[in-house]
Amino acid sequence: MATTSKGKTGTAKSEAAAKAEVDGLVEVVGVWSHLACADEPANPSVTKQLRAFDKACAVAARAGLDPRYRHLANSPATLTRPDTHFDLVRPGIAVYGLSPVVGRRFGLRPAMTLKARLAMVKRVPAGAGVSYGLTWTAPRPSTLGLVPLGYGDGLPRHASNGAPVRVGGERRTIVGRICMDQCVVNLEDDQAAAGDEVVLFGPGTDGEPTADDWADAAGTINYEIVTRLGARIPRRYVDSER
Repeated sequence: MATTSKGKTGTAKSEAAAKAEVDGLVEVVGVWSHLACADEPANPSVTKQLRAFDKACAVAARAGLDPRYRHLANSPATLTRPDTHFDLVRPGIAVYGLSPVVGRRFGLRPAMTLKARLAMVKRVPAGAGVSYGLTWTAPRPSTLGLVPLGYGDGLPRHASNGAPVRVGGERRTIVGRICMDQCVVNLEDDQAAAGDEVVLFGPGTDGEPTADDWADAAGTINYEIVTRLGARIPRRYVDSER
């Protein structure tokens, strides 16, 4: 049951829920709502919503409801607003180790790393165009690497000509448009070969890009980067205790 309704409407709904519970039709186990701007901790709407939620809980209590759980806090509120915690909190992106608040880390360590291996490496002359639309042209002789991941796997196409990767210990950039099944990285003058590991993003502790870096390149948020990866990408779950 969720409500921030005011006045008679909220009371009527709570009374209807209480009656349905007495009649054995439902069991009201929780009252919850969701914060719209908790990723901006100073936003006055957070406190406004908290007060509205307190009132909604009071309305439910007056109607005779005694839910076991009251929950309001999402990831940012869990980390920044203890007054919103109530009986449960609902961390989402924080479970991935990604910060829900721009510019703050909270000691979180990203849990996901996305890797691939170069499918092909090719030396091209100055002036060679890359990918659909030829949106990138080699300014000088360069080594390019083909990465077998694309927007069909969940890479954001908006990150074309800008997303960072790490190959051979060096940060390099995806050039040209990201295709459905592949993308191209400019290796400049690096020595590289098919089969070399490419780290698209990870925790950042070894100098690799992060999901936040990809989000910046695509003009989006880190949530989208990690949740859009498709089923075509094999998963390997690593026990961090080992």
